[in-house]
Amino acid sequence: MRKKLVGFLVLLLSGLFPLTAMAHFMLLLPSDNIVMPDENRTLQLKLIFTHPMEGGPTMEMARPQAFGVYVNGKRYSLLSHLKPMKLPVFPTWHPEAKEYKGKTATAWHTSYTLKRPGDYQFYVVPQPYFEPAEEQFIWQMAKVVVDAFGAEEGWDEPIGLKAEIIPLTRPYGLWAGNVFRGLVLMNGKPAPNLEVEVEYYNVGGKIHAPEDCMVTQVVKTDANGIFSYAIPWAGWWGFSALGDGGMKTYKGKKYPVEMDAVIWVKAYPVPKEVK
Repeated sequence: MRKKLVGFLVLLLSGLFPLTAMAHFMLLLPSDNIVMPDENRTLQLKLIFTHPMEGGPTMEMARPQAFGVYVNGKRYSLLSHLKPMKLPVFPTWHPEAKEYKGKTATAWHTSYTLKRPGDYQFYVVPQPYFEPAEEQFIWQMAKVVVDAFGAEEGWDEPIGLKAEIIPLTRPYGLWAGNVFRGLVLMNGKPAPNLEVEVEYYNVGGKIHAPEDCMVTQVVKTDANGIFSYAIPWAGWWGFSALGDGGMKTYKGKKYPVEMDAVIWVKAYPVPKEVK
């Protein structure tokens, strides 16, 4: 399992963040992933580079290389719609929030109004993020699918990202306990034997992992590049397949690029009558 140390070199050297193991995740989350005609058609989307299960630290995020939506067979750029926002490095519920009060990091947000039926695949290609603690770049290409007006078509179409997870389970309308399956593509080809990290977006810090190894779950793709994971409880879940993006020069030295494919899905609570 990949071990993640904290973000910024200066902050590491100054002792701002503790040296703890955690996984980076590119969050791309809409205000809802199922929208019916009689509901609010305007989505709020947020893009945050953080550690979702542990609540932080949130890392500084440069303006993405690309951000848009794929629907009905076409891609549309929404990059110009993005607006920056400042988030606390640690949320108020985090044990270290008081110690790092006032410290912020840049994230991004926008709104998007759904006008016609379809499965809308929102995607982001961020700038590669240099992780000094690992001496490598992390480049996570994330997407999330929103079903508009009950169309239920197009959710499994590739959109052409260099690193991409194609859902084999419909990525919306999921119950807690459902098994989510995905096909990992790296440069358009199935990627066998890759680690896929799984984390829960722990809003409010309500979930406490009894051991560090339970913060990030890990599965692997099979010989055909397919993985599966049984979602244990309701909420947003992120899947990040860890790939190889070659080398990149930084300050006169070459470093490896970890090129990851990320997808977010939401699971709904099982009705009490069923439990």
